[in-house]
Amino acid sequence: MLTERISALGHRNVSARHETTFEVTKEKHLTPRGDCIISVSADKAFPELSEEFKKTLRGDDTVLEITISCAGLSEKVIAHGSCDLQLSHPTDLVVRRSSFICERTLAIRADKAAIDFNRELVKSLSENNPVEIELRILD
Repeated sequence: MLTERISALGHRNVSARHETTFEVTKEKHLTPRGDCIISVSADKAFPELSEEFKKTLRGDDTVLEITISCAGLSEKVIAHGSCDLQLSHPTDLVVRRSSFICERTLAIRADKAAIDFNRELVKSLSENNPVEIELRILD
């Protein structure tokens, strides 16, 4: 089972109100307009993910389990890979409910977007707490 772990931070402007995506970014700032962004200052984006992980994620049958943990709370999201994934953006990882793919897309056909996250978790994310994101490819 291939796993990648990302460490990041919450931010006071995390609102997690986006209805179709959520995003993790290496950027350090977040404006209130970034309603899909759930964490900033990530220590990894596509360039830091292993080639084996990215190659496996580019399978049309690949299932990705994403676990977001913060302040003792966590959220699991199931999403899917695709042979069309570019996995090339230097700072942003976006998970989408839709099948839309661009350089920022990590996974598609997710079962949750930012709006679906537990509101207690979102509150913790908005309090600048450390965030751990686990990306696990399921067999």
